[in-house]
Amino acid sequence: MIERPEAVRRLPHWKVYCVNPFTKALMKRLSDRELEAFVMTWDAIEALVVQVYKRGEASRNELVEYGRLRAWFREEYPRWRNGLRPHWERASIGGKPAQSDPFDDLMALPGAAHFVDNWKAMQTLPAAREALNEFLLEKVEASRTDTGRPQ
Repeated sequence: MIERPEAVRRLPHWKVYCVNPFTKALMKRLSDRELEAFVMTWDAIEALVVQVYKRGEASRNELVEYGRLRAWFREEYPRWRNGLRPHWERASIGGKPAQSDPFDDLMALPGAAHFVDNWKAMQTLPAAREALNEFLLEKVEASRTDTGRPQ
């Protein structure tokens, strides 16, 4: 198993860091450290992609950090893939139904510099976020079924 990337280890606790407020609210109801690491890593990737796109260039640190984040994510993603699949299959990319896994599509890009001027990547990010949030909501609702109330 690849060790969690330095960028994620340095992050404050996800409750503070989480990029998306809905994701943050859902994560507060779950107590799964492995899922937390997965979400934190995706948040770090998403933030990096947006930053590189907006700035129009990838710094040396971003090139290195993306490599680490991507390696960790690609190793860990298979355990979450089947749970996320039905959610991204209902998502849209650029106004059209997703035809492929948005996580795989984004992680197929080998370096942070590939996000410069990459409008397709920017259109793909919301589908991944939607799938992630729907997956988390499903987990929260399952915990209600198990306990009668949210964790």
